[in-house]
Amino acid sequence: MRLPLLAASTSLLVLAAACGASGESAPVSGQAAGQTGAPLETRPANNPDQKPAFAGQTRAPGVKTDVALNHSAVASGLVHPWGLALMPDGRWLVTEKPGRLRIITAQGQVSEPVQGLPPVDARGQGGLLDVVVSPGFGQDRLIYWSYSEPREGGNATSVARGRLSDDGSRVETVQVIFRALPVYDGDKHFGSSLAFAPDGKLFITLGERSDRPMRPQAQDLGSHMGKTIRINADGSVPQDNPFVGRAGALPEIWSLGHRNVQGVAVQPGTGAVWTIEHGTRGGDEVNLDKPGLNYGWPDAAYGVEYAGGAINSGATQKSGTEQPVYYWDPVIAPGGATFYQGAMFPGWDGDLLVAGLKEKHIARLVIENDRVVGEERLLTDLGERVRDVAVGPDGAVWAITDQDDGKLVRLAVAQ
Repeated sequence: MRLPLLAASTSLLVLAAACGASGESAPVSGQAAGQTGAPLETRPANNPDQKPAFAGQTRAPGVKTDVALNHSAVASGLVHPWGLALMPDGRWLVTEKPGRLRIITAQGQVSEPVQGLPPVDARGQGGLLDVVVSPGFGQDRLIYWSYSEPREGGNATSVARGRLSDDGSRVETVQVIFRALPVYDGDKHFGSSLAFAPDGKLFITLGERSDRPMRPQAQDLGSHMGKTIRINADGSVPQDNPFVGRAGALPEIWSLGHRNVQGVAVQPGTGAVWTIEHGTRGGDEVNLDKPGLNYGWPDAAYGVEYAGGAINSGATQKSGTEQPVYYWDPVIAPGGATFYQGAMFPGWDGDLLVAGLKEKHIARLVIENDRVVGEERLLTDLGERVRDVAVGPDGAVWAITDQDDGKLVRLAVAQ
């Protein structure tokens, strides 16, 4: 095997506490309105002339965890892992972008590739993307995955499901339950993250394919590009979706006006859907993703074009579109996300953990009343692009790194 257990790769990260056992360095209640405390981000913005729409929309105050943490690389040798999902027995499903699915134990034993997955178009940002387990996995053993599917004339994001065999060696009775349209011959902005809601509906996030001719499709209800999708577990359309019955609208659409959403998380307790979206140079977004709403891209956005200059007219607000709950400028290039629930870090309960690719960390966002009131950067000493993040049964945080020699990493309280 080229994926050995790396038990010796540990690193200690000590974060000084300023207040007892709260898990943070200072009280943060009310900071969304008053923004007390020094911002964590101090670098110049890519567009310093842009101003947030409300206090706390960017550059939240820094907070710090008050216990010592360490991380250990549990497995390595993964080739650009993309998606991470926990199975009920404590093992992890991990996708590799070239098209392989692995099962990895908590001790670092890595399986041979699971057989039976359909082919992927792994050019550029394409490949095998996210993976989730069925809410009824204990009974049906179904898993779901998203991927860039090669099609006549190009490719597009698809979602399939299949039964994981009892021995975990293959998926059986594979069905493609969703195919994004239109087909496009490109290699960027496929999305795509997956999450089940408490009612069993499946959320799928999609990019708008990046290239300038495709950008306007984020605003087109006749296209899946740049949308959040909501379907039933079998691929059928929920009849309470917001655009069901509207002429010219695709019924799977939940929301529109997105650029490239690679993270989605359903909030415990509320069932609210939060999505994490790549901006250009400036303007990575955290959105509270509600049915039928328009999140602005490309007509309203923070940041600037990669080559410099305004995005379209340069507007950050437009009538009829929603503002992000939070944005980063400079960007972190966000990947997957999850809400924290676990016994290991009670002070993090309800916080949103966001994988950061460019800035090589996990962003811990303290959420109060649907606003970000504090931010911490975790796993900074790992020095690798963090693609996805999840919480283990004991409350430890697990992550995968988007590298040629990608790793499965566990972050926990230092013993």
